[in-house]
This record gives sequence, structure tokens and C-alpha cells, in this order.
Amino acid sequence: MPRILIAECKQEVSTFNPHQSGHNDFGIRRGQELLVYHRTVRNEVGGALSIFDSTPGIELAPTYSAFFITSGGTLTKTDWERIAGEFLDAIRSAPPVDGVYFCMHGAMASEEELDPEGWLLAETRKILGEDVPIVVSLDLHGILTDRMAEHSDAIVAYHTYPHVDFFETGQRAANLLLKIVAGEVKPVMAKVTVPALVRGDELITATGSIRHAVEAAKSVEQGAGGLSAAMMWGNPFTDVPELASYAFVVTDHDPALAEREALSIANLFWEHHEKMQVPLVSLEEMARIAKAHTGGTLALVDAADATSSGASGDSNAILRALIESGCTLRTLLPMVDEPAVKMAFAAGIGATITTTIGGTLDSQRFEPIQITAKVRLLSDGRFRSESFGEEWLAGPTAVLDADNFTLVVSSRAVNLYDRSFFYAHGQNPERFEAVVVKSPHCQHHMYAAWCTRMVNVDAPGSSSANLPYLGHTRCARPMFPLDADVPFHPKAQLFQRHS
Repeated sequence: MPRILIAECKQEVSTFNPHQSGHNDFGIRRGQELLVYHRTVRNEVGGALSIFDSTPGIELAPTYSAFFITSGGTLTKTDWERIAGEFLDAIRSAPPVDGVYFCMHGAMASEEELDPEGWLLAETRKILGEDVPIVVSLDLHGILTDRMAEHSDAIVAYHTYPHVDFFETGQRAANLLLKIVAGEVKPVMAKVTVPALVRGDELITATGSIRHAVEAAKSVEQGAGGLSAAMMWGNPFTDVPELASYAFVVTDHDPALAEREALSIANLFWEHHEKMQVPLVSLEEMARIAKAHTGGTLALVDAADATSSGASGDSNAILRALIESGCTLRTLLPMVDEPAVKMAFAAGIGATITTTIGGTLDSQRFEPIQITAKVRLLSDGRFRSESFGEEWLAGPTAVLDADNFTLVVSSRAVNLYDRSFFYAHGQNPERFEAVVVKSPHCQHHMYAAWCTRMVNVDAPGSSSANLPYLGHTRCARPMFPLDADVPFHPKAQLFQRHS
């Protein structure tokens, strides 16, 4: 009876966000609690469990899950050491196992350890030994380091953006792990590093030019000898030494096939990479567009403050520009501001308060704005996501009406890549003339399908699509688009744990 160990350590950070992450920014689950929760959501672990649960004779060894409540700034040294210690203690306490499934992201970073996933894999090897197969699932925004590749038997990554295949990625990882455990396949992996950081609509896998590389990867994965393949374009906001884009292919004991196909996928990506940027509109031009807007809902996309990309969520740049321009559109927007929420709770529903809003976390970029607002709703900020049913925790949350602006204000950052935060607090974006969307892309039906116009705003923020603005210091150079005339000399690296 094969026994499979399951563990999760998952976070995406922006190292440009001055507000650091801590242990309390993670949902921690241990043992059976891990299984009970993940069987209720359509994420990677849920997908893996659907395979393990339906396979006769599988015994599960659930150990530890640290799942980020939302992306954020760099994880503090102390809190990283606490999470790492808890993770490895759980691995040590597990019974002997025949295989390991790790759910990770790939864009985690602490103050001193800039490759936490790779470090955890290396330390796990010391505990479990070299012969126990480990399969890791990653976000395609992960950074596939050499250490991660060296200490895992196979990598499986998402194929979709916006991400809609969490569950399926977990299923693919579980199926592959079971084949390795059964001795049916002997994985070998090739990866190709591409010196490019990319953003924009061309990365939408259903319609953008990225689809050429993604479809090639899927074809390899489904073809003879293919076990796993993907195009990963990293998280440009996690400025670490190995930040780049990566093509990888895992084959069944066929290094030549892995190398050839990884090079092909990387070249397909590079062929289109120059288009993978975002045309941005200045705050001043955005305000002019808003003042002239009539009919339907105008989406003001503030990807620079995308909490799901690691930003702080307390940007008031668009709000300030709209107020100063005299814009009268009924506008819905999210904000992180714990002091304003505390004031609203103290005053109570129906009260009018005068408070500042924004700039409480990233004070380097945002200066608080004073507003007078009516408290419309108060909540504990606990809700399930529209997308995959995961539990999200915004902390105490208040809905404030300030003139023509409705602000849904949370105590802590929460994912905004769907409309859950608005819906959970009684606000339907379709009923407003304008909505601030703090995510680079949501699933098409959520905004783009019905909004009159999507305006990508060049606002300040720690996840700005204006990548040269951020000031990378750790990643390799030259790097597109941080440098001009970046050369690409594709080379495949091979990783194979057992011959």
C-alpha cells in the first residue's frame, strides 16, 4: 500500500512592497485538518486529493500546509524560520513514505533566503533521503531555480492565465507521482532560462501570443514520452537572483526529447516576447477619460497595487486623481486601511466619520487622503472566493460612502483577482459607473466581458507593469525590458535524479 506524504508551503511576494509579510499572513493547517479543508476547494491540493482518494490502496500522510492569505511583501527572517521549522518538523514526524506531493508557488522570498522553495526541498531530501520521489506543483509565475529542479523528481505547473486550472494541475501532479512510485516512468527534466520579464494581454493564454508556447508545452506533455511541460514567466516583482522566465519539459527517461522540446518552447516564447508589455495610461489621462465617460461601467485597472501580485493594497493614487479632477462617476474601489476600519467599527453602521484613507502600509508611495464618509456595512471579512471556493480573510472590513465613492476597506490585504471581496460586502460592480480593479487580469466574464472600457493605469505601486520603474537590483542582467538589445542564446540544463 503506497503511502503519499502531502505538504504545502505557498506564497507570492513583491520584494518592492515595503510592508513585510509574517506568519499571521498564512493559513496554517496540520494533519487531517489539511485534508478536510482541501477536499472542499478546487485548488492544487484538492485536485491531487481527488486522484489519491479515487485510487485504491493509497494511504495519505498529510503533514503541514502554510497557505498565504494573500500575496505580500518579503517574508521576515524570523517568520520564515518559524514556517520552515514547522514545515520540516512535520516532515520529520511523518511515517515512512513512498512518495511526496508538495504544493508550492515558486515566487516566495524572505529577507535572507531568496529561494525558500528550493531550500525546503533540499532540507526535505536530507530528512527523507535521495530515493523517495518528490513531485512539486508550481504557479506559472513561479521562479524555477536550479535547487528546486535538483531536489525534485518532477515539476508540474499551471497552463492557464488567468489561472483556472489549479485543480487540474494538482491532478496532473498526483497522477505523475503515482506513476513514478509504481516504477512506470523515470523522469528527466530540461529547463531553459529566458532573460525576459513580461506582462500584459498577450499573456492571456486563451487569446494572447503566449498561447503558442503554452500549447506547445501541452502537446509535449500529452505526447509520447512526455510527462510534464510548461512555460513559466515568473513574477517580475520577486526580485531574486534567478528571476527570469523558464521553459521546462519532463520526459520519461529521454533527455534528448526533453532538451529539444524545452528549447522549442523557449524559442516560441522569445519569438513573441517584445509584444508582452502593457500600454499604460497616465493618471492625468485616466482622470480625463473618467470625466468624459458616459454609459456603462468604466474599469480602471490598477495592477500596480495588485494584492495577488504582492502589492500592499493601500494605494489611493486613482482615488486622489479622480477627486482632484472633480470626477462625479459613482465609483467602487477596494482599499486596505486598518485604522480607518477601526474608526468605522467604533462609530457604528449609519455613523459619519472623518478619516484618512490609504498610505498606511506603503507610505513611500502613497500619502493619506482625508475623507468624510458614512459607514454603510461592517463585517469580519471572512468569505469564500468566487473562483475556487477557498476561504479568504480580509480581517474586519467596512463599506464607506464618501460622496460618489464607495470604498470597501479591509484591515489586511486580500486577493482581488475576482469579485469576491466586493460581493461579500454587498457591492455589485455592474451597478457602478466606474470600478477600480486591483488585478492585472481577472477571468474575462468578471469585468472585461461587460465593462465599457478597461483602462490600464500607470499608477505607482509595488507591482507596476511599468517594470523599469521598480528598480530591480538582484536579477541577472541584461533582462528584457529592463535593458535594451537583450540577447538570447538558448541553452538547456538537464536534471535527472536516477539513471
